[in-house]
Amino acid sequence: MIWALLALLAGAMLPIQAGVNAELARIVGHPVRSALVSFAVGTGALLLLAFALTGPSWPWGRMLQAPWWVYVGGLLGAVYVVGVIALAPKLGALLTFALLIAGQFLASMVLDHLGLLYPRHPVNAARVLGVVLILLGVWLVRRY
Repeated sequence: MIWALLALLAGAMLPIQAGVNAELARIVGHPVRSALVSFAVGTGALLLLAFALTGPSWPWGRMLQAPWWVYVGGLLGAVYVVGVIALAPKLGALLTFALLIAGQFLASMVLDHLGLLYPRHPVNAARVLGVVLILLGVWLVRRY
């Protein structure tokens, strides 16, 4: 139950972050500039947290042996943050995040079905219905 509450709390931070970053983009004149500032502040916070939790040593050898594609997560995060900063002021928080959630559901269903990055969970009628209901929700948010 605590993990579900933490997930809800983390999810609630996203529209707040989008609004804050969109305001910063208005001030600094571009979504990419705003994302850069956001990532710099986040990097500083994570650096402090990593030192506090794990100490100053770093597993450089293991990092250098990792496959190249594990570092794509940072690039994907940057695309996500810049996209949200650009879209939220135009679409509003609810439609932006309804579309983002729909995209997350669709991508997650494909990743699960193919067993890419996660244990394999084949597509079935209930999962498809769940995604269709999410898409219906997006349509309702967009229409009304």
